[in-house]
This record gives sequence, structure tokens and C-alpha cells, in this order.
Amino acid sequence: MITKLVDSIQLYMPLTLKEQTFLKSAVKLRSYNKNAVIFQEGDIADAIYFVLEGCVRLFYNVGGVDKTAFFYTEGQFICAGDSYTFNRPAQENYEALEPTILAIISKSSIEQLLKQSITFEQIARIAVENELLTAQRLIASFVTKSAEQRYVDLLANQGDLFLRVPQHYIATYLGVSPETLSRIKQRVVKG
Repeated sequence: MITKLVDSIQLYMPLTLKEQTFLKSAVKLRSYNKNAVIFQEGDIADAIYFVLEGCVRLFYNVGGVDKTAFFYTEGQFICAGDSYTFNRPAQENYEALEPTILAIISKSSIEQLLKQSITFEQIARIAVENELLTAQRLIASFVTKSAEQRYVDLLANQGDLFLRVPQHYIATYLGVSPETLSRIKQRVVKG
């Protein structure tokens, strides 16, 4: 299972056998049942997660209403960045939407990895840059596109989410009500 993590990291940069061994020793695996809370607002993040299997929803509780911000699937890193970096209580929540297996690397283990090899520092920088680009694209889509355009993009780029994620979560992710999502789907099918 950890091999999936090593293979994914090597897409960024090749690892020597010694670096692979360091990484494998730093990782803990954890399974979550469907609907399990992985991390919740108010907690202080002390680890980075990597999705080996499953689907995780990032959401915020806004006035008692859950608002979905992102979905993480196989091969993606998860980190409550502000909390992790500045040691502050997090505002976000993470929930397993299906049975999920995560590789978890604690902050102390990450610090050890960074001391072992400069390669891990380079990988961390690339991963942060990728997360920043993803966030910028998401913001740009809300500023420049309609909900229908965002729906079409999601269908084209991550269509498998429609089979894995309850529709009301897709609706909040797109910034619409479930009823509006139904109307958008009907228009797209007819169009």
C-alpha cells in the first residue's frame, strides 16, 4: 500500500532506495469508514495525509450549514495548511465519503525526512506549489464561470466524482442548491 505513495512521490522527483526507506519508515497507514471524520475544525493539524484509496471531502461549517470546498481522491495530499503551518485551530473539516485508506506523515516525521535528504524539501515545495495552483484555479472558476460551466468542467475533469459523492455535496461544491444542480444537469443533458 505504501508503494502507491512512493510511486506518486516519484512522479515529482525520483527517490533513491535510501530515501524510499526513510519515507516508508515515516508513514503510518490508517483506514476510515464511510462518513468518518478525519479531522475537524478547532483541531490543530500535526500531520499531512495522502489518499491511497477512497474519497475525502473538505468542508466548512458556515452558520450550521456544511459547504463543500474540495474533494480529494487517490494520489492527492491533504493538509489543513494554515493550522499545520501556524499551529492554529483549523477552520476546515475532512470527512471520508467512502471507505478510505490514508498514509499519514506526522509533522515530526516530516521534519526528520527533511533533515535526511534535500530531495524531500524539493518534493514538499512542488506539492505546495501544486496545491496553490489548484486553489487558484478553483477561485478563478468561481470568479469567471457560471455554476453550469463549473458543472461541465467537473464532469469533464473529475466525472468519477458523480458516482462517488452524494449529489448534495456536489451542489455545495458548485455553490448551488441541490434543486439548481438538478436543473443544470437537465440542461446539460438536453444541450
